[in-house]
Amino acid sequence: MDPEETGQAPELRALKSGAVDRVDSDLGRMEAVKRLKGVEDRRVGSEVFDELTLKTLYKLANSGYLAVLNGAVSTGKEANVFKGITDNDEFVAVKIYRVATSDFKKMQYYIQGDPRFRVRTTNRRQLVQAWVNKEFRNLKRALEAGVRVPEPVVARDNILIMEFIGDDGEPAPTMREVPPDDPERALELIVEYMHRLYTGARLVHGDLSFFNILNHSGEPVIIDVSQAMVLDHPLAMELLERDIKNVVRDFKRLGVNVSEDDIRKKIKKEAEPPAKTNTHEKN
Repeated sequence: MDPEETGQAPELRALKSGAVDRVDSDLGRMEAVKRLKGVEDRRVGSEVFDELTLKTLYKLANSGYLAVLNGAVSTGKEANVFKGITDNDEFVAVKIYRVATSDFKKMQYYIQGDPRFRVRTTNRRQLVQAWVNKEFRNLKRALEAGVRVPEPVVARDNILIMEFIGDDGEPAPTMREVPPDDPERALELIVEYMHRLYTGARLVHGDLSFFNILNHSGEPVIIDVSQAMVLDHPLAMELLERDIKNVVRDFKRLGVNVSEDDIRKKIKKEAEPPAKTNTHEKN
């Protein structure tokens, strides 16, 4: 039975719906919960939880990545982030891209300029899958470069599972919602992360602002790196300048005296060489 036909809002055992039953009658350990409130939420729910998405959630559950899917942490134009729980009772963030409403032209434009991908398709679902894979790879590269981002767990079809940023199941707010108590220190950390992203991961975020930085107990965590692009991308430098302008604007609103030139120099500074050590060996 379709979730829209049951009327079982606000709480629904989503993966026990007929959509998944038609895929496979054995649901294994998966028990997902959709919290849908009102007509608008039910409409969004039907956009997010289409049959193929439910099938992918089932596969992720059967592979041990997910046991419970709870309410939405955030809702964006192209994706919803839900709070998930693993078999080990650990929280994870489950980002589900809405295939029907994703910005197809934007995704295509950004991906086609990325030499890591050779996507030449007009198939909306295949493009969204490439976009999710791009976000997974960007998170991994950023993490390896020492940038504080959510650790990616798995990407499959239109779903990305990653580290949940928060405490005791309560998601961390964005810096737009809760500005840092120590703006100067936060700025220093964020600029250092931008530097590591640029020189270590060889990436530019492309949409960096307080909207895409979480405030986790005073520590900034950069999120939403799906559009982040390699330095070889023809738009990379233009978007780096936009990131710099956004960061300067946001911190000036908090009373921090900062200039675009200073941030630009810190981002592009050469990495310091490792200290020389005495390597003489005894014969």
